[in-house]
Amino acid sequence: MRKIHILWTDDEIEFLKPHIMFLEEKGFVVSTASNGSDAIQMVKQNAYDIIFLDENMPGKSGLEVLTEINKLFPGIPIVMVTKSEEEDIMEQAIGSKISDYLIKPVNPKQILLTIKKLIDNKRLITEQTTRSYQTEFGKLGMQINSASSFDDWVAVYKELVYWEIEMDKANDRTMDEVLKMQKNDANSSFAKFIKRNYFSWFEPLNKNRPLLSPNIFKDKVIPLLNNNRKVAVILIDNLRYDQWKVIQPAIRDYFTIEDDTIFCSILPTATQYARNSIFAGLMPADIDLKYPDLWLDDEEEGGKNMHEEDLIQSQLQRFGIKDKFSYNKINSLREGQKLVENINEISSNKLSVVVYNFVDMLSHSRTEMKMIRELADDESAYRSLTLSWFEHSPLIELLKGLAEKGVTVVLTTDHGTIRVNNPIKVVGDKNTTTNLRYKQGRNLNYNPKEVFEITNPADARLPKTNISSVYIFATGDDFFAYPNNYNHYVKYYKNTFQHGGISLEEMLIPVAVLKGKM
Repeated sequence: MRKIHILWTDDEIEFLKPHIMFLEEKGFVVSTASNGSDAIQMVKQNAYDIIFLDENMPGKSGLEVLTEINKLFPGIPIVMVTKSEEEDIMEQAIGSKISDYLIKPVNPKQILLTIKKLIDNKRLITEQTTRSYQTEFGKLGMQINSASSFDDWVAVYKELVYWEIEMDKANDRTMDEVLKMQKNDANSSFAKFIKRNYFSWFEPLNKNRPLLSPNIFKDKVIPLLNNNRKVAVILIDNLRYDQWKVIQPAIRDYFTIEDDTIFCSILPTATQYARNSIFAGLMPADIDLKYPDLWLDDEEEGGKNMHEEDLIQSQLQRFGIKDKFSYNKINSLREGQKLVENINEISSNKLSVVVYNFVDMLSHSRTEMKMIRELADDESAYRSLTLSWFEHSPLIELLKGLAEKGVTVVLTTDHGTIRVNNPIKVVGDKNTTTNLRYKQGRNLNYNPKEVFEITNPADARLPKTNISSVYIFATGDDFFAYPNNYNHYVKYYKNTFQHGGISLEEMLIPVAVLKGKM
């Protein structure tokens, strides 16, 4: 195993020999310098894992040496060692990106702890994360096997996402397959739960139904408006719960999270159904019945989400809210920038609704573009790419501006997405929907054991385009493939992110209420 190399720079280095001997006995290789200029030359000529740097030296000060080394090799951890406890010295050092700060006199155990923290930190975290997950593996398995309610499944999914993100932080891939297997088991059991319970959620007297898409405005938005709060509803299309958890820290400086809930997307977990349901406050069959001009069936030509503003207006009217509201759909960087430029106009409204389409476009681009597929090769990379986009997007600037202006934000999505791998053959006529995770048509040929079928759409409050219309849904990581040109179709869509079907990732999605820190 490679030894750790340390450079210790101090104008009184001879007095530190006991410390240096202690470190050498622990197996570290220690080099010394008595002034800043020598230290800089040594850094240029040798590879060090960590540098201890005295703050007060003749010639170049510790802060000056720190700045020069950071310019040359910004990745080396540097620990400032000083007699001074003055706040401005500490602030300058921290501002110059030191890794740690020690006050003289230092003892050997302090030094050892600092080295462990900075050099061995990643390994220790990785090992501890792996051990912790191994300890919890059995408990989580029991939790999956015993889950019998929607709240149980929310708890299971939160736990799975927690471990996925912890593994990302630890950069540990050793348990990936085990965690993936456990998540697949969970999705298999969750699909059985949906098959047993989904229809009952639409029975009029059922009070145990979860929060569903058509109730988001009723439960999360309308109460805020009735409490005279300005509200901005920001719907990020296709945002999964794990993606929400990785972008959440980026907004903590601007918002207090008043409410962070997982709700259930309706089926199909597709934009046409789920998002229209959110904005209308109705199930798809009821939209079709009540507002036939605002609903297009799958087989009809034209955009299926062209009337969102009208649906929002109709829902507000049903709740007796007559205030002016704004609606914006963002499909490009320039549209996002323009929205930020018009933030004064947006924040003047009692209600603003923004649909942000980047994550949805990312999942589609990953299917269609080899470069994006390579950038988001797995779940961890997909989360990372989402965070990188968010931190550099106009959306975070919009959120900052809304926080400053005291606007409450309801951040949510319409459905999630899952990475598919297992093809299932299905046959349909030319009017069958093209979605890979659900099919709707009248002449479908499939294996009933492989899908969740809705033979009577009214049971799930879905439109019935024909007397023999049937909906079928893929579960787990399955996707539908036609027998014609089967191998090409499977190769093209395998390992792509899709939505429309039944999985934890698609159905259990976030809605959060954010109050600005003013």
